[in-house]
Amino acid sequence: MANRICALVTGFALSLSLFADDSSAPANPETTLPPSNKGDYNLFNPTPRAQMREMSTDRPDKTESPYTVDAGHFQIEMDLVSYTRDRHSAPGADISSDSLALAPVNLKVGLLNQMDLQLMLAPCNWVRTEDRATGSVTRQSGFGDVTTRLKINWWGDDGGATALAFMPFVKFPTSQNGLGNRAVEGGIIIPLAVELPLGWSMGLMTEFDFMQSADGAGYHPEFVNSITFGHEIVGRLAGYIEFFSQVSADQDAPWIGTVDLGLTYRLTDNLQLDAGVNLGVTRSADDLVPFLGISLRF
Repeated sequence: MANRICALVTGFALSLSLFADDSSAPANPETTLPPSNKGDYNLFNPTPRAQMREMSTDRPDKTESPYTVDAGHFQIEMDLVSYTRDRHSAPGADISSDSLALAPVNLKVGLLNQMDLQLMLAPCNWVRTEDRATGSVTRQSGFGDVTTRLKINWWGDDGGATALAFMPFVKFPTSQNGLGNRAVEGGIIIPLAVELPLGWSMGLMTEFDFMQSADGAGYHPEFVNSITFGHEIVGRLAGYIEFFSQVSADQDAPWIGTVDLGLTYRLTDNLQLDAGVNLGVTRSADDLVPFLGISLRF
């Protein structure tokens, strides 16, 4: 069943990419109308294409974007494939883990000019864990947790040197075969975008999470911070470098830190490809996470 869901999600997204509109197409009468108050548009009264902002995605870096999907339009952002490699060795322990995720996807819909709703699914997951000390191997596979998010832009959605948003979210325990902790968790994300000189852009993110404690007795806060810098390389090809940190208030929980590198390529105004790798710089972080992804808007 999980394989069928995975194939359907991947095939659906790739099929939609074939129909993603290219803004280089000739203008129609609608695109020649003068701009009006974008606050009048909503899910049932979509923003005309001539007034849509440039597509902005929450991927491929971990720092979320403060820009929303235009009212009445949809956006799909997904990993085509993501692989995770981690090995932890300590006195008396040597554990390695390999994970593969196909088609984890973020489905977005613009509700208002400065608000969108997001549904994050992880339909296809495989994990292999080996205890090298004992030789035992554990395998898990199945559907992951479901997360809903609401992005509310406070300023800068349609122009300006900065932009800020608030993103409350809730994670629902829908995972199979021990892939999650079977707890409802949530928090709030605050992303900020800043235009820098010489064509550079900077993204900053602060996140406050409320997570179930490791012993299952209650919840504890976790604090996420990240900073990313991006710049065009040539034509429609751009790159970024990111520094990510996650600190937990749970007892004896280690600090997680990564350095992330990636590329994006804008095929059309509504279709983007990306690739990258996240590198763990602390013992508790995953050692290596390479990925390929796609984002499309319609």
